[in-house]
Amino acid sequence: MTSFNVGLLGHGTVGSAFHTLLEERADSIEFSTGMRPELSGVLTRSRGEFSDILERSDLVVELIGGVDPAREYILAAIGAGKHVVTANKQVLSQHGEEIYEAARQAGVQLRFEAAVGGVVPCIRVIHETLAAAHIDRVHGIVNGTTNFILTRMTETGASYEDALAEAQQLGYAEADPTDDVNGKDAAAKMAILARLAFRAPVHLDDVQYEGITHVTAEDIEYAKDLGLSLKLIGTADRRNGGISVRVHPAFLYPGHPLAAVNGPFNAVTVESPAITEITLSGPGAGGPQTASAVLGDVISAMIPPPTLPPPATDIPLVRDIESAFYLYVEVADRPGVLARVAEILGLQGVSIKSVVQKGLGEDARLVMVTHPVLESRFRAAVELIGGLDFLRSRPRVLRVIEEQFEVPA
Repeated sequence: MTSFNVGLLGHGTVGSAFHTLLEERADSIEFSTGMRPELSGVLTRSRGEFSDILERSDLVVELIGGVDPAREYILAAIGAGKHVVTANKQVLSQHGEEIYEAARQAGVQLRFEAAVGGVVPCIRVIHETLAAAHIDRVHGIVNGTTNFILTRMTETGASYEDALAEAQQLGYAEADPTDDVNGKDAAAKMAILARLAFRAPVHLDDVQYEGITHVTAEDIEYAKDLGLSLKLIGTADRRNGGISVRVHPAFLYPGHPLAAVNGPFNAVTVESPAITEITLSGPGAGGPQTASAVLGDVISAMIPPPTLPPPATDIPLVRDIESAFYLYVEVADRPGVLARVAEILGLQGVSIKSVVQKGLGEDARLVMVTHPVLESRFRAAVELIGGLDFLRSRPRVLRVIEEQFEVPA
């Protein structure tokens, strides 16, 4: 028997699940690869020494999370000629170029399938399966916590706060869910996907993102009236000779392939002239699911040659893009209100697709969906509308994705 020694950094939910899975699958992996994976050591706050584990390992699995000391450990392992597997989206989205280049120079494997989408194999598909395709767009639902919250708000009419509490109770949300609900977690994942799809040095700071904390049960109720569902969508696409990378809540029409992805599931759609489009879907969170993706990376690293992202080339970032929008305004019910709002939108070149008016007197509300327009023009109109004397609160805005796809007969 030839041993393949694996050092494990971190023993939390994913780390402990990986430890168990590695032992359960060792016989099968040995049969497939001719090498038997064995744990050479575990590093936690109170257990193990990194230098000792590094010396005794052929590969290091980093499941600590966060940027520091994860970055330091990853670079040290690469510098020592060890293969690395990580599920750390934050360190890759902020220091990816440094880490990729270090691995390239050292000639070691760097695998990170579990950093995006849990068990959904989007990294492997974009980086390896579709390596020869000219990818135009990658977009999807890449955060299971927010998708669960929005699903429960839609299904039960629950408030954002109640749906979040349920997600925490079921283990879909952390005790501190800030990075999930404000969009930062999804933004980090989209930076990684954009880097692979477009070979551009996309950093987390390059991603425009917003979360779901401002979404109300009322917004979702109005969306139902308009035949829409709400998802937190990450998108990376080619625009006017550059690329745009963004994360935001968006309403979808029923024919969109992401509209039916509910609960803690993730889905990623890849579009290219060579393949039209493919959608990958599956559980986006959970210890056993993520551990399965990590172990898949370990097995891949046991069988060279290495596959690293090619060197990046600079591509301009495009920030002002066209979108349709949902606009919610609370107004005093008096003559000419709708006409005044529509006039301001029209002066900025914003065309209204549909409108719903509910309530009377001081409880009147206008809900509109616009046709696609440059975001800068729409935001300018909203700023003007926000200054009208008959508004009772600031307007609320969400994006609407108009695409619908039909399955060929």
